[in-house]
Amino acid sequence: MAWIVLLVSGVLEAVWATALGKSEGFSRLAPSLVFAIGLFLSMAGLAFALRTLPVGTGYAVWVGVGAALTAGYAMAVGDESVSLAKLLLLVGIVGCVAGLKVLH
Repeated sequence: MAWIVLLVSGVLEAVWATALGKSEGFSRLAPSLVFAIGLFLSMAGLAFALRTLPVGTGYAVWVGVGAALTAGYAMAVGDESVSLAKLLLLVGIVGCVAGLKVLH
């Protein structure tokens, strides 16, 4: 259960990070609300997962999932350029996250 919550929390990290960028310094209400709610739920899920998972592994997975999804989303919608190097590095992050799960 902790791993599922951790992965959902990583997805929510990507949500709040993207919303933060769209909030224009918290001057836009909707993205600012999405940021605040996403941040709260993401942190709550991380805290729940860390009750049973080691902090180092849990945090690394949470950050890796969030970072990979945030960058992937930005590339998919055209906010960031796409390159083979970036894609390979994102695949590397996902591979490392999967490796942490396998080794746990």
